[in-house]
Amino acid sequence: MEDFIRPDVRRFVMQNLELIGGLVISLLGIVLAATNSGFWQVLGLTFAVAGAVLLFTGIQRARFRNDAGGPGIVQVDEALITYFGPIEGGSVSIQNLSRVELEPAAKPLHWVLLEPGQRPLHIPTNAAGANALFDAFAALPGMDTERMLALLNGKAQSRVTVWEREGNAALHLRETH
Repeated sequence: MEDFIRPDVRRFVMQNLELIGGLVISLLGIVLAATNSGFWQVLGLTFAVAGAVLLFTGIQRARFRNDAGGPGIVQVDEALITYFGPIEGGSVSIQNLSRVELEPAAKPLHWVLLEPGQRPLHIPTNAAGANALFDAFAALPGMDTERMLALLNGKAQSRVTVWEREGNAALHLRETH
C-alpha cells in the first residue's frame, strides 16, 4: 500500500493528521446536525464543535512545525526537555523553566531555554523531534501560543522573549546587566 502513495503526500498527511481529522469530524457533525433532529442533531453539533477544536489545534501545530533536518535531536519526556546536539546538548526541567526565547541570529533559528542555575539550552527549531516542544511550551502557565507562533513565523531582528515565568522580571534584569 505504501508504494501507491507518494512520499511527499504521505508526509503531508502524517504531519497534518489533526488538521485533516478536525476537518472531517467537523464536516461529519455539520451534515449530521443539518439532516437530522433530536439526539442525532445534538450528536452532530457535538461532533462539529469537537472537530472545530481539533482543527484549531491542528492549524496551530502546523504553524509551529519546521522542516526537520536540522542538527540534533529533541526529546520531551514527561517534565524534561533534552537536546542531543552534534556539538552541545543538555536538559532542562519544564517545571523549572524561567524563560523561553527565540534567537533569530542563529542559523537555523534557535529556541533558547533558560533554567536558573543552568547553562542556556539552545535548540534549533528544525531539529528532529522539535515539534514536540509545542505541547511543552503550550503547557507553560500564561503562554500565549498565538504570540509564540507569530514570533516563530515572523522576522524578528534580535533575540526575543517568547515566555517568562511570572515574577521572573527581576531575575531577567540581573542576568542582562
